[in-house]
Amino acid sequence: MNAVRKKTILNDTPYAVVMLSPNIILFFAFMLFPIIWTFVMSLSKYDLITPMQFIGITNFINIFKDEVALQCLRNTVAFTFITVPAGLVLSLFLAVLLDSGILFKKIYRAAFFLPSITSWVAIAVVWQWLYNPEFGLINYFLSFFGVPSIQWLTTSKLSLISVCIVCIWKNAGYGMLLFLAGLQSISSVYYEAGELDGANPLQQLIHITIPLLTPTTFFVFVTSIIGSFQTFDIINLMTKGGPGRSSSLLAHYLYQTAFKYMKMGYASALAYLLFFVIMVITIINMQFEKKSHEIY
Repeated sequence: MNAVRKKTILNDTPYAVVMLSPNIILFFAFMLFPIIWTFVMSLSKYDLITPMQFIGITNFINIFKDEVALQCLRNTVAFTFITVPAGLVLSLFLAVLLDSGILFKKIYRAAFFLPSITSWVAIAVVWQWLYNPEFGLINYFLSFFGVPSIQWLTTSKLSLISVCIVCIWKNAGYGMLLFLAGLQSISSVYYEAGELDGANPLQQLIHITIPLLTPTTFFVFVTSIIGSFQTFDIINLMTKGGPGRSSSLLAHYLYQTAFKYMKMGYASALAYLLFFVIMVITIINMQFEKKSHEIY
């Protein structure tokens, strides 16, 4: 039987290679080769015009001497610490609310999810109007409480927070949908047992719902962190990283370094720094998720 099985596998191998070849070619052309070439550029001085000059790890050393890069890294960490926890809490709150017996659940679900599939360009235009200091809707409502006009996007202290609010609002619907799927997969037996033990809705949420949602929470948490470190569109559209560098994130600075200042080698080193940070955070989260499984 083993001989026949091996012969069958050998006969099917050419067909398998032919069928998989498009994916293999695309993987090497658009995934593996760019990764290798980016690493080569990170060890070189290259501006797309003059010949590439090998300089070793100088680009990586210069990152830690570059105050702008360090500020963008600090902004990115702050952006992540604001958007990820707030997004998780808001997404879970919306999911629990929609999982209850409220009316028009499908309408609310569509309304909350719609921003997550809306173009960043359209969202940037709408929120720039909302944030407008002269005729923006937010300042208009605040004026009823005696609050003076606020420069949301042109003040160093508020520009990053203003962008964070937009990102939390946009991404909450995606997390809500994932949490809603997780909630609907939890058996009602657990809640019936909790009611018999005298647990109120809040206690059921803390001791039943949240522990059983650990896999979903882990997935939303990790993907949110990765997404926050890769945030570029909304920064480039709404603030251009300003004023100064107050709202510039690492991905935005990487883009400017590569395509505005034409420092491809240094930008490649920044890309690998970004990759390393995301990889370390993901590994830490995976270890934490394993321990939480052992607890529950």
